[in-house]
Amino acid sequence: MSQLVKKRIKTLARDGSSGVLSHGRKGVEKESLRVFSDGRLADTPHPESLGSALTSPFITTDFSEALLEFVSPAYGTTWETMRFLCEIHQFTYDRIGDELLWVTSMPCLIGNDKDIPLAHYGSSNVGAMKTIYRNGLSHRYGRKMQAIAGVHFNYSLPEAFWDEYHQFERSALEMDDFRAQEYMGMVRNFRRFGWLVLYLFGASPAVCKSFAGDQSVDMKDFDEDTYYEPHGTSLRMSDLGYSNNTQAHLRISLDSLNEYINDLTFAICTPEPKFEKIGVKVGGTYRQLSASQLQIENEYYSPIRPKRVARSGERPTAALRRGGVEYVEVRSLDVNILDPVGINQNAMRFMEAFLIYCLLEDSPPFNEEEWSALTRNHSQTARSGRDPDFRLIREGREIALSEWAQEILENVRAIAEIIDRGEGKDDYTQAINAQAALIDEPDSTPSARILEEMRQVGAGFFDVAMDAASRHRDYFNALADIEEGRLRMYADEAVWSIARQRDIEQSDQFSFDDYLKRYYSEQGCCD
Repeated sequence: MSQLVKKRIKTLARDGSSGVLSHGRKGVEKESLRVFSDGRLADTPHPESLGSALTSPFITTDFSEALLEFVSPAYGTTWETMRFLCEIHQFTYDRIGDELLWVTSMPCLIGNDKDIPLAHYGSSNVGAMKTIYRNGLSHRYGRKMQAIAGVHFNYSLPEAFWDEYHQFERSALEMDDFRAQEYMGMVRNFRRFGWLVLYLFGASPAVCKSFAGDQSVDMKDFDEDTYYEPHGTSLRMSDLGYSNNTQAHLRISLDSLNEYINDLTFAICTPEPKFEKIGVKVGGTYRQLSASQLQIENEYYSPIRPKRVARSGERPTAALRRGGVEYVEVRSLDVNILDPVGINQNAMRFMEAFLIYCLLEDSPPFNEEEWSALTRNHSQTARSGRDPDFRLIREGREIALSEWAQEILENVRAIAEIIDRGEGKDDYTQAINAQAALIDEPDSTPSARILEEMRQVGAGFFDVAMDAASRHRDYFNALADIEEGRLRMYADEAVWSIARQRDIEQSDQFSFDDYLKRYYSEQGCCD
């Protein structure tokens, strides 16, 4: 760890009474598969009572018609974010009949790709583009991988921080450029240290054999229906899940925001031979949006992304060019079966303090050796992070995960204390202490607790997940009714979103072919 981060933390601590780190904006996107009461993937359409998946700000779908995504607004406190997540789960359970929300990242009881229905967004050009993009993903990578669920944590530092930090860093950059530079440093360091998130919050150490299908997997048999890794933390983030080897050759630079945008744009405009073999429009039907390395920006799999809220019709890279980085989206959190909404406030508080640490720590550009090491650290932690003999690679040398983690957590705890000082509580410090205890107690991590429950009840992954899904449904059904005004907000948004989708469909002025040509032309791509 550098001395620079300690110096920066001390400076912030000196000015911390002003709440310079307090009330950063926090939002959560949480995915859950809808399943029937027997655990099979639901093949029913997205419930109209939840609103339009195209235009609803709160409830949409991800890859599949069955893969719900709950999107919270950005709040200044974790309590507000948690209240929203609880209420939107209650609202959903009131409207999906006997169906359940699957409570883990890894799905079960999925036979073939064809059993996973693509998400549909209506007849508009923008809706068709979203569905065709997903069809392209299914051709490129298969549908099963796309049915994996996760929790995304969105975070932006408070405005008070940027004014203070810009001054004591004595930067000559304009504020937007300064923020972009610092957020990109945060992104690089999250890639360096993100193995810690997998160790602490990984909750997918096992998987149903039905998910693997005929694929040969290097895992142990728990029983006739379950594969597992004895020391695994997050199979979702391993080579079995979102660690997409197909994109291994892509090197999207994180050295600066402009390089990041330019590399994404290049990938969107550069043909990929293996995707050209799929075809784009075959027999009058689109198989994918393009045959390029990436169809759109979101296809690039990364544990963290720099983001800006886009205007209507604006591409993510165009939004970043316009106004710089507004927040970061962390994508490496598993759905935690131990929490009814899949995440808890302590996890959010830890992630906030950890991300601030990633920003304050020295963050030089990657070289090839370090990139190879951090890629290995990430994938091996996902598979073997709780193994006492496991070692990470730092600066070309092996280091115990616990040793490196304790160095990081010393600084994260100091940041938490500054946040607490601004809020007049000790919630953040307690959250860091709770996670720090897991460094010396790997058997208390979520991944270990899940495997231990499977052993104790003598049941495989599917049975344990089904039991938890039923308990979580009962939990939400037993909660006090949602306050009338807030319930009306959710119900009204569902109705209004359907009207907004109808307006979009009626306002289209171009054929889809022309719409797609315009899209890629604006991206800077040529036919």
